[in-house]
Amino acid sequence: MLRPYLLLAQVPHAFTLLGAGLLARLHQPAINLVLTFLIADRTGSYTAGGVIGGAITVGQAVAGPVRGRAADRAGPTGVLLITGCGYGLGLFAIAFLAGPDSRLPAQWWWLLVPVAFATGLSFPPAGQVGRAVWVRIADGPARQAAFAVEATAQELLFVVSPILAAFVVAVQGAFAATAWCGVIGAAGAAVFAFVLRRAGIDAVPAAGERSGGEPLFAARGFALALGFTCLMIGGVISVDLLLVGWARDRGTPELAGYLAAVWAVGSLIGGLLLGASARRPRLWLRGALVAAGVAVLVPVLPPVADPGSPWLVSAVLLVGGLAIAPTFAANNARIGELAPAGRRVEAFGWLASAGMVGSAIAAPLTGALLDASGPAAAAAAGTALVLAAVCLAAHPSVRTRPAEDTPVP
Repeated sequence: MLRPYLLLAQVPHAFTLLGAGLLARLHQPAINLVLTFLIADRTGSYTAGGVIGGAITVGQAVAGPVRGRAADRAGPTGVLLITGCGYGLGLFAIAFLAGPDSRLPAQWWWLLVPVAFATGLSFPPAGQVGRAVWVRIADGPARQAAFAVEATAQELLFVVSPILAAFVVAVQGAFAATAWCGVIGAAGAAVFAFVLRRAGIDAVPAAGERSGGEPLFAARGFALALGFTCLMIGGVISVDLLLVGWARDRGTPELAGYLAAVWAVGSLIGGLLLGASARRPRLWLRGALVAAGVAVLVPVLPPVADPGSPWLVSAVLLVGGLAIAPTFAANNARIGELAPAGRRVEAFGWLASAGMVGSAIAAPLTGALLDASGPAAAAAAGTALVLAAVCLAAHPSVRTRPAEDTPVP
């Protein structure tokens, strides 16, 4: 059980890098939740909230590879600082334009779409930088352990962040919650940049690696692995959003944060249990378990079960979340294996973009299904997205392991 942590402890600056990277991502699990509250309170429409959230994620998807190339060539610290400032300012602009004191008419909510897109373009690339660092400083079992612990620790964010966001929404309102996300996003990126520089960890590859190498999409299985990420993230995000819709319709908005936290606790437990395994993970099997966990939500949510029991939904989420962290840990390690040497920051940029595309697909789809049919229909759509991801993971080019390379000391 302790083996992954013992391996990770042998990696220089491991826990400092892990802590700073998680702080820089603290705002991420909360942003769709708070924006859904903010826009739905202003317009009365979940679809509008989904479109605004989708615009942010499309911006992230477009900029992800560009940020990766910039970090490859110039180092990650400057990229983190610049994007952190832009992201914080963008969220403040959205908060003021959609807040309770805004003079912008509710029916003109669509004017927020370009602002949200620009905010997404400035999303700090803390996740892709952090994962690229693990690939460069660890190999073999230590690398697998690093990704397992990183994915498991990230689930703590999905416990803490939604609870904090829901609490702020309940006490101070969605405007304050959105502003806090902007502050934490900018400050977290700055702290992570400082830690990277202080630790002497530089994700810039050697000059020889930078100028050549196999194109990313020529790597066997790379495109399919990105497709898996896109669809899997879409399915997971659909659950987060349908929980917001169900809780808001019940008149208990704070319930959304607690339910999301229960789901994350299940994922945390699964990561702790499977992270200790020395066996090579089967990505398609872990994805299938995620699909089963989402599918079981359908019969316990309205309109299938009306009004639905928070206790029963919590139990389903706790068990259904067990495979999430192990699945994403295996997928992150897989991307690191498939990407050519010297292109890994960019590769994780494409990974982030694929996840944002999945989120951008899921946000308006889930919002429309919540408006038209209710949470059970949104859960069914999430199940379909995850099952499609499993089909991609079962392809031989994704399942075959490429040769390992040596980490950069």
